[in-house]
Amino acid sequence: IGAQLGDMLVASSALLDFLHLDRNGWANDYYAGAVRSMTSSWHDFLFASFDPGGLVSVDKPPLALWDEALSAKVFGFSSFAILAPEALAGVAAVWVLYLVVARYFGRVSGLAAALALAVSPVSVAVNRDNNPDAVFVLLLVVAVWAGCRAVESGRLRWLVACAVLVGLAFNTKMLAAAIVV
Repeated sequence: IGAQLGDMLVASSALLDFLHLDRNGWANDYYAGAVRSMTSSWHDFLFASFDPGGLVSVDKPPLALWDEALSAKVFGFSSFAILAPEALAGVAAVWVLYLVVARYFGRVSGLAAALALAVSPVSVAVNRDNNPDAVFVLLLVVAVWAGCRAVESGRLRWLVACAVLVGLAFNTKMLAAAIVV
């Protein structure tokens, strides 16, 4: 029954994060403009350039916008295309948080933790925006999962995976990634 509740929780999270997602317009126009520019050339993509000439970059490292730019390249530049990757990251974070907490503290605790993340107004708002926070949270939750696996197994590869994930989180929000450390 816990797995069914977990599935319902993830589905509820997806509903909250995706329902009328395009109603948010471009969300943060600054990042939407950068995504538009990033779809025009590899140089702009790699450096998260705000302008098509590649002269000005945004105030965040490029990793946070790469998924949005790839989505816009594949599905066309639209508000839904740039907001969907963040919503997906939010849903994935809920799922991974459930897996981590349930593994070590039981299914009820996993459901409670995932529910708190899924319905928290700030989490839902962040997952429906094109700021890098949803990807940041996902990377840190997955880093915690890898760190727990490292402690559990004693294997170096999980510790390296944890470090890589924290490094990737650093490339979304910089020093805020030290929260998990």
